[in-house]
Amino acid sequence: MSLFQAPYPPYDPTDREGFSYETVLKRWPVILAGIVDTLHRENHNAIVGGNKNPTKVEEGNALIELIGKLKYEMARDKPLEPIPEDKETNVDVYNTELKRLTAEGKGTWFTAPWLYAECYLYRLLRAYFAQTTSWREFDPFRSQKVETFQKSGVSIHKIATSIRELEQEKGKLEADPTNFKILFREMIQMCLWGNATDLSLLTNLSLDDIENLQSVGKDAQAARQSFILKDDQDAVWDQLKNLKDGRVDIVLDNSGFELFTDMVFADFLVTYTPYVSSVVFHPKLIPWFVSDVTPPDFVEIAGLLADEGFLASSNPSDAEKDNLKHLVERWTSYVDSGVFSMSVPQDTRLGGDSDMANFWTTQYPYWDTKIHAPALWNSLHEKSDLVVFKGDLNYRKLTGDIAWPADTPFEEAIGPLAGAFPILSLRTNKADVVVGVPSDVAAKLDASGEKWRVNGKYALISFWPKVQG
Repeated sequence: MSLFQAPYPPYDPTDREGFSYETVLKRWPVILAGIVDTLHRENHNAIVGGNKNPTKVEEGNALIELIGKLKYEMARDKPLEPIPEDKETNVDVYNTELKRLTAEGKGTWFTAPWLYAECYLYRLLRAYFAQTTSWREFDPFRSQKVETFQKSGVSIHKIATSIRELEQEKGKLEADPTNFKILFREMIQMCLWGNATDLSLLTNLSLDDIENLQSVGKDAQAARQSFILKDDQDAVWDQLKNLKDGRVDIVLDNSGFELFTDMVFADFLVTYTPYVSSVVFHPKLIPWFVSDVTPPDFVEIAGLLADEGFLASSNPSDAEKDNLKHLVERWTSYVDSGVFSMSVPQDTRLGGDSDMANFWTTQYPYWDTKIHAPALWNSLHEKSDLVVFKGDLNYRKLTGDIAWPADTPFEEAIGPLAGAFPILSLRTNKADVVVGVPSDVAAKLDASGEKWRVNGKYALISFWPKVQG
């Protein structure tokens, strides 16, 4: 059952020139190999460490065998297996769809629709861990997320210093509200390009490039403006400037540096503008697409930033340390007071169950939110003054991962979700689907031979307001 049937098909996963084929062939095996390496290290630590845990080692070996088998079958286009019953959510959601796809001859790794197959992969991995006793709370991607975040110290301290300087100029800002718009544009671009650090796409990228990816200076922003192929910043500002004590929801993407920039954006809205008084952050309840924010990731970020040793390799000055400490203390107070909140309780564990979050880890396009997640839809429809969808996967789900012509209007591509609540999508292009781009611009980029749809170099800022009535 679906609210909407797109007039175009999804991308063909068997197209060997398509990004989905490359993903199954190259990216996913690298991700699985990384999990196996992590499990080997954890098992080694359990064997040689002071707290020996034979059960954990035995289950770890079993997980290694399962994931090795999965990697083997993936490379040989074997049928997708049903998600085992692990007493967590969405098992029937995936298995019902898998049964339908199998009946249509689309139930193997290289024939299943890309959006389904990729979501299925992470849900299957979660089932492997959820069925153990020693690994249920283990995030196989956490070490990657933390290590990458730790290499972001230069950008983190630079941003924290800018925010501290902004605080000292707050009086001037309030004296001339037009300054809010100027700062808003800087903040939204920072929030947009923070998405450049995506661990599921960093399988062939040196971590030495991260500082460059995260450059947020004014000159860098000006240079990047030409790479924003759809730019609805002014329309978003018109939405915000008419609010009073508004609520903004952020459907999160990556943890680490991107989450940091999301929180800076939220801090700007509630601290420096008179328009927004609360921000709700929406995490994923299971390890998802390598780097997505889980509740433990959200809870952990303040502690990591408050630990001076965590970012010591960037050699911050005492003033920079103090600026970051000041910022983190304010965020902690916002969390304590409810100005910042998650859509789920802070003590939600991996694999938790919540009507406000289960939907994010299904394969459903977001135009079906009202059918499959009515409580979530009602909350956003009734209470939110702006819903910010971060990153590439959220964009793919907003548009159904359909092969829309590039000049399709954004509001058409999001189907019946258009008008349900104010929607802002901040996305750097890392998959084929693109809408809202003039046909001549898309044709020129296509003719250039550049992989502009998937290389993360180009971006889209897409907005559609709520329709009253």
